Amino acid sequence: MRLADFIRENKRQIIAEWESFARTLEPAEHMTSAQLRDHIEQILSFIVADLESPQSDSQQIKKSHGKSDNENDQYSAAEIHGDIRHDEGFDIVQMVSEYRALRSSVIKLWTNANRNLSDEKVVDLIRFNESIDQALAESIVKFTKKVDYSKNLLLGVLGHDIRSPLGAMNMCAQLIPIVGILNEKQQELTSQIVSSSSRVSDIVTNLLDLTSARAGTGLPILRAVMDIGILARQVVEETQIQHPDRPILLEITGDVQGEWDATRIGQLFSNLISNAVQYGTKTAPIDVMVRGDRLEVKISIHNDGDPIPPTQLTTLFHSFTRGKSDGNQTGGVTSNIGLGLFITKEIVLAHGGTIKVISNEKEGTTFSVCLPKVG
Repeated sequence: MRLADFIRENKRQIIAEWESFARTLEPAEHMTSAQLRDHIEQILSFIVADLESPQSDSQQIKKSHGKSDNENDQYSAAEIHGDIRHDEGFDIVQMVSEYRALRSSVIKLWTNANRNLSDEKVVDLIRFNESIDQALAESIVKFTKKVDYSKNLLLGVLGHDIRSPLGAMNMCAQLIPIVGILNEKQQELTSQIVSSSSRVSDIVTNLLDLTSARAGTGLPILRAVMDIGILARQVVEETQIQHPDRPILLEITGDVQGEWDATRIGQLFSNLISNAVQYGTKTAPIDVMVRGDRLEVKISIHNDGDPIPPTQLTTLFHSFTRGKSDGNQTGGVTSNIGLGLFITKEIVLAHGGTIKVISNEKEGTTFSVCLPKVG
């Protein structure tokens, strides 16, 4: 008996084993038998038809790349299965494991019934694995498209539906002191609203930037002629207002004009200076230096305090990596989500520059950035 006929004859047992395995996966607790068996019968029908159809070398290569000869606009059973499994709460590993279990089930039954495989049955086995791989690839493609859609929907909500009311909240809080005189406690609470809403807005911006960077295209930048010293002074003054008890010293020397994205460079200064404020010794000054020459501008931001542990230096610019603060935050954990330095690195790379950090007990911590004046 050829493998296609064997699958037809044993379809009921194969489907029962598929359902039995699917029921072991976490989302299956409250699913019906029909939901667990979703499209398995159609997938098996595809495999049987594929096994019985002639196949050229070029068709075999296309299959290995997850492509089929189906030219109509209808989704395959495997694609629909990937779509539905996403909506039912399966993750991609669980969905892939279903195909792995199906492969194992059929091969186990087939080899138990055929102790000595002839050449044509070996070919059947190879063709069967190709069919499984093609169906799996189709399911994965559809599943990941659904994931991307969900991700883009979330980013749309973050970028518009959340940012808009945050902006309104921030503006109202800033207008409250203008409308009438506030007592000390009211001023403190209003200031906290402004600070917190700005912080959440920064987190939203960083998450959007993270997604853009991880898409492989890097951060988008819009270059224009600017004076980086003027921007540095603005960011230092803004940070000083937020932290009046922290001395921040700014030194600007040389020609610091060039072509950069002012918004992005503002993020760079803000992230690095805020990092120094958060992790530096409270009584020691933060030194911000901007030095320019004919080809590039070098920026360094230094703070005294506990050095960054050597084990953290290798992952410092990774996303979602957080360090320990000096105790200002509850439990010594920072209030950010570990995106600031990752975004800073991406900004530097988008401008064709370099960033490095030196941190030790004797010299403190210094972040050094080098930005070419023209991209």
